[in-house]
Amino acid sequence: MNSRLRAIFVVLLVWAVIYLPALGSIAIKGEEGRRILPAIRMLESGDYIVPQVGSNPYFRKPPLVNWLVAASFRLFGVRNEWTARLPSAVAVLAVAIAFVTVARASLAPMGSTIAALIWMTNIGVIEKGRLIEIEALYVSLCGLAIIFWLSFWIQRKSPWLIWVPASLFLGLGLLAKGPTHVIFFYAIVLAVLWHAKDWRLLLHPAHFAAIAVVLGITAAWAIPFLHRTTTELAVLKWSGQFTGRLKGVDFKFVSWIQNIPRALIYFLPWVLLFPFVRFSKLRDGTQQRLARALAWGIAVPFLAINLVPSAVPRYSMPVIAPASWLLAMSYVGNALQWPQGMAMRNNRAWTQIVAVFVGFGLFIGAIGYPLTAVILSNRQQIKKAAAEINTLVPTSEILYAVDPDYQPVFFYLKAPLEYVSQISDLPANTHYFLVETDNEAEAAATPKWAPRRARLLARARDYRKRELLLFEVRP
Repeated sequence: MNSRLRAIFVVLLVWAVIYLPALGSIAIKGEEGRRILPAIRMLESGDYIVPQVGSNPYFRKPPLVNWLVAASFRLFGVRNEWTARLPSAVAVLAVAIAFVTVARASLAPMGSTIAALIWMTNIGVIEKGRLIEIEALYVSLCGLAIIFWLSFWIQRKSPWLIWVPASLFLGLGLLAKGPTHVIFFYAIVLAVLWHAKDWRLLLHPAHFAAIAVVLGITAAWAIPFLHRTTTELAVLKWSGQFTGRLKGVDFKFVSWIQNIPRALIYFLPWVLLFPFVRFSKLRDGTQQRLARALAWGIAVPFLAINLVPSAVPRYSMPVIAPASWLLAMSYVGNALQWPQGMAMRNNRAWTQIVAVFVGFGLFIGAIGYPLTAVILSNRQQIKKAAAEINTLVPTSEILYAVDPDYQPVFFYLKAPLEYVSQISDLPANTHYFLVETDNEAEAAATPKWAPRRARLLARARDYRKRELLLFEVRP
């Protein structure tokens, strides 16, 4: 791996094998619709400031992921699962490329390549990198900030180069999800500076300029957003996202006590190697101090976040990038040691284990996901629900959705879709409209189109067991 181009080629090949097969073959699920539907609405309306889910502004998350999905749709000219999920996969690739380029001088050629492979082949990143969820983008941006800061600090670059590039990724991270990633970034920074006794770097003007860059990137969207919406409501929603977690809203002890084990699962199979790491075996004191700093910078926020009431394991995923760095550093530094009494003691055994773990990731991406797509091809309820509606509504007709809230099935509808807040807002020339079950009686009884009447055509149920009712207005 002494050749930079060869390392990049290996990373690209492994990434393509893991993240591209069957990327668009499984129907959207979970929160994916909340990232896709606002993107479609942005393209239709031209409004990229206020994300919308259904007919309502979406306050809970910033819009960076929606922007990227919209850009992918526009770039490829196609709206499907593949183009929707591609930004997540590309974000994962960006971190891997950063490892083998930016971190190459700090981790050495072999170490940087191993770090990239560890990053791409753990279960958490594979899962999130193949979905258009916030985590892949958010965790990747945090990882990029850490890689740039740590690489340039180790290489003794200018403080401006240490702080400012990292701040760009931190600012984008705020536009992806919010400020939680800053905790993970500064946990690494403070731990490294503490062990190196280099506190003056925090007081350098470059650090304050970096903070200004982070806030400026956020303000570039937040200020226009607040001018376009009700400020009090937006602030209330944003603050509720954080205080709700701290207060333990919807706290469930059984789930909370499982947070740490489930969070460790995200870093399988590589987490199995950490019990064998011995920092004392690293070649010099500088490497040992850095390894211990990284260990503290990983462990403290990992435990702190997972112990917060109402936290969920994925919140601690930003530790995966520095954990990949630490494990790769330990591997190339021969700091992996078998316990006393175990027969396997040579370094070749560790190389074989690393190869098996990388092969495990390749198997999941190249075989596991395509096989899953084949198994689920006839069991994807959301596509069945959309197909039922598509057979009944001509593509030449406008389909109206009445106060729809979040309906992922809309992604698969072929007829042009328009949102209205209530049945009374439906236009006089309405032919087809959708309502939720709460509005069924009103939809059936309204005299709005007399002498025509609204007749129930179908009940479409998605994977959440929620029903959408399709009505046709006819004589």
